[in-house]
Amino acid sequence: MHGELNAKRLELLRAAFPQMSSVTVLVNPAAPANQWAFEQTEAAAASLGLGKVARVDVASAAALRTLRPAAFSEASAVVVLPDGVFYSYRREVVGLINATRLPAIYPEREYADSGGLISYGANVPDNFRRAADYVDRILKGAKPGDLPIQQPVKFDFVVNLKTAAALGLTIPPSILARADEVIE
Repeated sequence: MHGELNAKRLELLRAAFPQMSSVTVLVNPAAPANQWAFEQTEAAAASLGLGKVARVDVASAAALRTLRPAAFSEASAVVVLPDGVFYSYRREVVGLINATRLPAIYPEREYADSGGLISYGANVPDNFRRAADYVDRILKGAKPGDLPIQQPVKFDFVVNLKTAAALGLTIPPSILARADEVIE
């Protein structure tokens, strides 16, 4: 599902900023799934007619602290892939990307809560509630191997208008109408 979500994020970013012509993707190369996620993002960018897709590799908090906005200089927008390091240091990630003054989309709503421009991703509290149901079923005797694998069913699309104003960006009304939440 990550490939579909990364494509959807790119589609939302392009719908909000149709003039974007290239994108830089923030990737943790130490996470094996991120190579595949980056390739899926590249494919989505090609299908949207975007030109260059660059990547900025950050494998640790220490590497994140040394990163500068100039690393994104070739982009007209930024996509942050889901990753534990980025999530744990989301305030730093958001601050860095906001310093570029580029539109960006993030994988979880907590990024938008921390000042990120746009986020689209699975609703984490809903996933935990659903996981609790699995725990309950297992404690009542169900065999874990007999339980179906579930994917997220609830997604959050959050737009932070305070950040848009601070960056001098305008979010189209069509995007605001699609958002689950608008932070003003």
